[in-house]
This record gives sequence, C-alpha cells and structure tokens, in this order.
Amino acid sequence: MNQNKVILIVDDDNRNIFALGLTLRARGYQVVSCTLAKDAIQLLEEGNGISLVLMDMMMPEIDGYEAIRLIRASTVINDIPIIAVTAQAMPGDREKCLASGAKAYISKPIDVDLLLTEIERLTS
Repeated sequence: MNQNKVILIVDDDNRNIFALGLTLRARGYQVVSCTLAKDAIQLLEEGNGISLVLMDMMMPEIDGYEAIRLIRASTVINDIPIIAVTAQAMPGDREKCLASGAKAYISKPIDVDLLLTEIERLTS
C-alpha cells in the first residue's frame, strides 16, 4: 500500500514541490520535501523511512548530479532509488542522469502516469 511509502521531493521551486506533493498524496504516498540538495542528503542520512527520491537536476549550490553522486558514495544511503526530474530534455541528458546514479529519468512537464509507473517499479 502506498501510505507506507515516503517520497522525498528535492526541488528548488516550491511550485513544483506543491504540485508533485498534491499528486502523490492524492495517490496515498507520504511526501517530504526540501529545496536544497544538502538538506536532502541530511534527511536521508537521518533515516526518516524515505522510500524514494525525486531529484531535480538543476538546483543552486549542489546540483542534482553532484547530489546523486554524493548519495551513491555514502555507505549509509547509497541504495535509495532516485528518479532524476529535469526540464532538460536535450539529447544525452537521460544518459547523463543515469550515469550519475539515478535509477530513472523523467523530464518536465511530468507525465504523471510515467512517474507513478517508475515509482512503483522502484519501490516494489
């Protein structure tokens, strides 16, 4: 059941967090969020029962690529499923996201059905 799944949304745009949060909560997921990658890493390291991360790739300070690399380098949180979410839809962006350690890639505007399919695939 989805209510046992906690999804961390990491995005520097609160409008994206709000819209994704509404969509996911409406489908029974618990949602936590933050606007900086360093805060996301801290939340993950604290435990918090997070099942999956939706990581915006274009953020200030630490971008999504570096954040994913840091998560994958950790001995504590390196196995958390991460979906790269980005407005970048240029050739090679998907491959770059996956090479950084993301398990899936979704471009904005988000196809909700595709997002839900990937979440279920990665958290089952």
